[in-house]
Amino acid sequence: MKPKTPQAMRNLIAQVRSALPLERSVEELCEAGCTVCSPKLLEYLAGELEEWEERLERGEVPTLGDVDRLAKSSRKVYRALAKGGVVPPLEKE
Repeated sequence: MKPKTPQAMRNLIAQVRSALPLERSVEELCEAGCTVCSPKLLEYLAGELEEWEERLERGEVPTLGDVDRLAKSSRKVYRALAKGGVVPPLEKE
């Protein structure tokens, strides 16, 4: 049985938080050089995650579209960070 959308959003947020180095310092993120601005990408995504966590706490029910949009944004950020060498590349999707 598939989870309801609030649980699906919580699961997605947990996956993104575990896959991305959201807590790394700017110095650590930029030591490999800049092909993309890793700190800005992570700051953007962290803001999106925090916003959804707050909305879920208030009892808002996300749509499947909301879950899909956050998943797409997260994949795009991950791919950009992978190109910059910050995270390992994704396996074939």
